[in-house]
Amino acid sequence: MTTLFGTPDIAIGMKESASRVRLFDGPLDLSWRHCATTADFIADLFALRFQSSRNDYREVRHNIGYLVNELVENAVKFRAPGEIVIEASMDSECFKLKVSNDVGGEDASDFQNLLADITVGDPMDLLIQRIEVNAANADVGDSGIGLLTLMSDYGARLAWIFSAADESDRICVETYASIPISQIHN
Repeated sequence: MTTLFGTPDIAIGMKESASRVRLFDGPLDLSWRHCATTADFIADLFALRFQSSRNDYREVRHNIGYLVNELVENAVKFRAPGEIVIEASMDSECFKLKVSNDVGGEDASDFQNLLADITVGDPMDLLIQRIEVNAANADVGDSGIGLLTLMSDYGARLAWIFSAADESDRICVETYASIPISQIHN
């Protein structure tokens, strides 16, 4: 069974011209430091076309880096052992990202419950509500603030597809994101 959350029209395959990065489990063990390094690499790669304008380059690099870091951090944080695949592409209108990884059934269920809450309603209103809840209760985990920030402050459109993975106790999560680029350099 396949379940979709978020904006359905962006949850389609990446272009054949997408750049692909795979993060493997192994002797280095995937950790937080890999998220920032991967995000910086992808942001640098895609922001290069804006290097003629220092301000545009910085903004594009920052926006892409923030998006990639947030989604790769979530993949590292909630993944079942195995690889994380990151696919990215950009055209004149937007930067697109797909992050794929497997999660355990319980984590998938918890994540789906969170997504059911944060994908309905105005992202800015939901972000303020989540910040207030977190301020009142420091023990709140998995609040969705990072995802809501992407939607409200960066104009990100997000979607998630959950489907059966190769192993019966795992669920494959594909996270799709799109952020506007065209408005930056116009």
